[in-house]
Amino acid sequence: MAYRILIIDDEDDIREVAALSLESVAGWQVIVAGSGAQGLARAIEHQPDAILLDVMMPGMDGPATFHELRKNPATAAIPVLLLTAKVQTSDQRRFADLGVEGILLKPFDPLTLHTQIAQTLGWQ
Repeated sequence: MAYRILIIDDEDDIREVAALSLESVAGWQVIVAGSGAQGLARAIEHQPDAILLDVMMPGMDGPATFHELRKNPATAAIPVLLLTAKVQTSDQRRFADLGVEGILLKPFDPLTLHTQIAQTLGWQ
C-alpha cells in the first residue's frame, strides 16, 4: 500500500533525505512542511496516514505542534512519530509521555526509515 506521510522539519536536508527515501525506497507519497504552523495546515489539507515531526524547531516546536494536532478533530487521530537527535533517556521518556506513537532518532538510515515507521505503526 502506498502510504501518505507528512514530514514536518525545519531542516531542508532532513526533509529532502527523508522524502526521497520514503518515495524511492517505499513508494510512499510524501508531503513536506518546514514549520509547525505549515505542518498543521498541510495535515488538515492532505490527511496523511502518519506524520514525522521534528522535536526542535523555531517558533512552534514539535511538542507544541503535536498538541495542536491533537486539539483539532481533523488531525487528532493521525499517528505522529517524533524525529529527534536527543538520545538522553529522560528526553525520550518525556517525548513518549506526550502520547506520540513512536520516537525515531536522527540521524536515521534512509534505506530503513520506511521499515522503522511501518514497524512502529504496525503496518504490514
